[in-house]
Amino acid sequence: MTTPKKLLDETLLWLCAIASPIGEEKALCDAIEERVNRLQLAAPVRRYSDSIVVPLFRKEGAPHVALVGHTDTVRTENGPAHLDGDRCVGSGAADMKSGLAVMLAIAETMDRSVISCSVTLVFYAREEGPFAENELGPVLAQDPELGHVDLAICMEPSDNKLHLGCTGSIHATVTFEGKTAHSARPWEGQSAITKAAGFIAEVGQIQPEEAIVDGMVYRTVTTITRANDGGRGRNVVPDRFVLNLNHRFAPIHSIEESKARLVAMVGERAQIEFTDLSPAAMPFRDHPLVHALEQCGVRGVERKQAWTDVARFAQIGVAAVNFGPGENAQAHKKNESTSLALVHEGYEIIERFFRNHSQARSMSS
Repeated sequence: MTTPKKLLDETLLWLCAIASPIGEEKALCDAIEERVNRLQLAAPVRRYSDSIVVPLFRKEGAPHVALVGHTDTVRTENGPAHLDGDRCVGSGAADMKSGLAVMLAIAETMDRSVISCSVTLVFYAREEGPFAENELGPVLAQDPELGHVDLAICMEPSDNKLHLGCTGSIHATVTFEGKTAHSARPWEGQSAITKAAGFIAEVGQIQPEEAIVDGMVYRTVTTITRANDGGRGRNVVPDRFVLNLNHRFAPIHSIEESKARLVAMVGERAQIEFTDLSPAAMPFRDHPLVHALEQCGVRGVERKQAWTDVARFAQIGVAAVNFGPGENAQAHKKNESTSLALVHEGYEIIERFFRNHSQARSMSS
């Protein structure tokens, strides 16, 4: 098997050169749509706002697999995209334009006659923001095929490891209220910061809770990630102190169960408002297509101790996994980069998976 290394390198550089910070994905979506429209497709591209679904190939009676990638990046400091030896440097190089490059290279180079399943590509916007604003949600709700695929492979950066399932995530605003006063006479007021001190200490003492699912350990954790006193002066007893509480929970827990836990934790001490609710996803480790992918040269199998869009597919009954060639440690970093060798290897693994006829037999048996 010959890896189209030059095409992969050029495609990744091309993707990184088109800026697509969250909320500004239109230019990249337009460019990808124009590029895939040059190919022979099983059906026309379906566009939903700044996201597209590409029916690449159909094989009657065979499993249907979707390769899924988000086009947006976080807003970090990066210079012009460029290649530097074995690395591509640019915003989104790891998370997750390396995965998009593999998707496009599969579409443009793989011999359709050896593909053993139906293949759909999904390029979607706004993954790096709140759950409710992510465009994959409405795409799944509106598209006639995606809810019926047999496996979705989310091309999140995983160093070519298979990351199974994901933890759920809740963000909540916790507001402590006091009474303003001059700091020279604090007894005339009540400091909201001091009022919050006990709660902050309690959260700091919470230990990770382990849950074993399909042989993998997921951890439930709670963290205070932001604090704001509302901008009161340095000589004012603050009457308001706001915390952002982020609760990550193992797949054995539901959103409602996790919300109730946070409400009980805060109690009557403060007001709590839930601002972002993202469900967890089970690993699907025993699914025949997941097993087939595992046998195609992945670098390992691990649990995903973070949230990803595999949870959206799991919610509608579709098996989904995380697998991508980007370097996980490079995601969201200033001057982000990724290894081109990993991108080449990622392509080979996906191509090998699509050639594997045993998966088609396992699904039909």
